[in-house]
Formats: sequence, structure tokens, C-alpha cells
Amino acid sequence: MGRVALVILDGLGVGEAPDADQFGDTGSDTLGNMARAVGGFDLPYLAKVGFGCCRPIDGLGCEKPLAAYGIAQPAAQGKDSTTGHWEICGVTVRTAFPTYPNGFPGSVLDQFRNLTGRGVLGNRAASGTAIIEELGAEHMESGDWIVYTSADSVFQIAAHEEVVPLEELYSASEKARGMLVGEHGVSRVIARPFIGNPGGFRRTSNRKDFSVEPIGQTLLDSLEKAGIERVGVGKVDDLFAGRGISSVHTPTNQDAYDLIATALNNLDAGLIFANVIEFDQSWGHRNDVEGFHRGLVELDRELPRLVELLREDDLMILTADHGNDPTSDSTDHSRESVPILVLGPRVKPRAIGVRNTFADIGATVAEFFGIQVDEGSSFLSEIYE
Repeated sequence: MGRVALVILDGLGVGEAPDADQFGDTGSDTLGNMARAVGGFDLPYLAKVGFGCCRPIDGLGCEKPLAAYGIAQPAAQGKDSTTGHWEICGVTVRTAFPTYPNGFPGSVLDQFRNLTGRGVLGNRAASGTAIIEELGAEHMESGDWIVYTSADSVFQIAAHEEVVPLEELYSASEKARGMLVGEHGVSRVIARPFIGNPGGFRRTSNRKDFSVEPIGQTLLDSLEKAGIERVGVGKVDDLFAGRGISSVHTPTNQDAYDLIATALNNLDAGLIFANVIEFDQSWGHRNDVEGFHRGLVELDRELPRLVELLREDDLMILTADHGNDPTSDSTDHSRESVPILVLGPRVKPRAIGVRNTFADIGATVAEFFGIQVDEGSSFLSEIYE
């Protein structure tokens, strides 16, 4: 049995999905718009791998790619990390998680106040960095939580680490997770700690996500039942409510690449499941085109050393969970198709076309390990010899 490194480049979409208009995302194209914004990419290894084969991207051609390549369209009703990761792993959300563009109902906030003993500031859809800058000083004086949401199904709680101890913030987030069920069963509760002073607040790497538990059996559940080892990198454990995987969290992409390399050096057989966070968290949500571009240059530099660690029977799958176009007016996720690139010594570089669901990725991993999943169609036989 070999290894699979399933690497989710969080937010790295490759063009609007067919139903993007229903999500207000017409024209979203994370990689394509990024390429146009910088006058075309100069990313030689990503070009060599085949990113430009998934779809035309300025500066990335498609000549003798190393990878099997294609794109996957989202089938789930949502465009957040939980929905995307679940769909990859064979659980498709058919009814969208609730969202709160006008803030949360008073009854929800009253319950949260009673459970935590603190008041609430904010309660609206907002950029995290913007609302912290706006309300941070008042929070430091009052001790009230800063509660906000986004276009995604999230209940976000921000608190200054010197005002509210981290453990209290995490405890409050757990209490919120416990109360937000049924009608108000949001996808994630997110603890958002920050530090600094007015005019210079900054979020820390102590973020923690509290996801709703998967609504069906995931690829991770099936691997666990089969006794196949699973190594998590980044926030993947949070996205599955800790079910079927544990994970070392990574504040930066570089940390993720280093942990993937460590796992490839040490794991004998099994799945390495990694979330590479900064394309989404650091740059997409902040409309930071320059930072996003630096991240792509870093990926171009780091990917060769990871590929060199693949053994004869191994696969590395590069994909994403949604888009997050930093060139758009929005700071939210975007409804996009995602790339699929599969690398490995036994991989036949060829097109695998447009897949109608992210679940085809998980089905391919499942077939590699000789197990069954309920959703998706494997493309392993098309690319693996």
C-alpha cells in the first residue's frame, strides 16, 4: 500500500462554477483574475506540473504536463471550507447551512450572553480585520464579545487575548457550537483572537474552528474503519469536528509545506490530508493581490521538494475547496470550480475532464486504498498504471 497526499490549496479556484450567478459570484476567477492582475504568471514549476492545463491561465501554458489534470465543479449547496472539504470526502450538503446577512436574531444573542456572561458587540456581516479595528477599543473597555458573520455560514467570535483568556474564548465558542443547532445550525463557530492596540490590532494564529459534525460517512470515517492511517496538516480536523482525523494546525503555508514534507518522510502508508490556509485566510479574504501572488511564488518554489519525496506507488493530489478571488470587491468566498492535478511516478499525464462533483476526488482516494465510499466516481483507472 502506498501513500496519498491530498493537498487542499484553500480558496484557489479556477473560474466561476456554472451556478455562480446564484451565489452572487458572476465573474469570479481566482487564478485567472490573479494572473491578469499581475500581467501573467511566471511560475515555472506550476506551469510544468500542468496548472495551465486545467484551464487557460495567463503565463501558464500546457506543454507536456507532469500531472493528470482537470477541474471539478461544486455540487454542494455552499461555498465554504466545511462544505468543500466534506464534498471532497464524499458528503454533499444538499440543503445549505443558514447564513445571516443581517446579523443573528436577538434570541440567539441573548442565549449566547446568558451562557458566557459577557455582552455582544457588532452582530453583522463584516470583514474580520475591519470589525476588529472598528470595535476593538470598545471591546477592550467593556469585555464584550465582538460577534460577526460573513456570506458563509459562520458565527465568529473575536476577543483580545489580553482581555479574554484564550481558554475562555474557546469555551465560549464550544458553548456557541452547542446552542447553534437545528434552525440555527451554522457550519462553523470560529474563535478569532487578536492582540495589539487601537490602530494596530492584528489577529493571531490561535484561531480555532468548531465545525458541525459531518452529516454522513466521510472518506475519513471509511479509512479509519479500514485501519488505514491518516495524518492531518492544518485545520482539517476542525472541519470534520475531529471525526476520523487529528491534525497539527499551521499558521502559514510554509508551515504546511514543512509538515507535508515531514509526513512524506515518515509515513509508511496511508493518507496525508493537508489544508494550505493562507491563500484564503491571509490574502483572499483581505483582497491582498500582492500577498496572494507571493504565496503562489512560494508554492512554485516548495512544490518540487514535496514531489521529490513521492515513492513509486504514491499519489499527490492538488485541489481546492472553493474560490476566494482577491481581485473582486467582495472579501468572501466565491462559487468556483477547483483544479485537480495528480502527481506521482505511476501517474499518466492526461486530461480527466470536467468532474461534476468534488466527490470524485475522494472516490479516487478510496479506490487507491481499496475501500468504498457512497458518492463520487473514481478516475484512478484513467491515470494510474
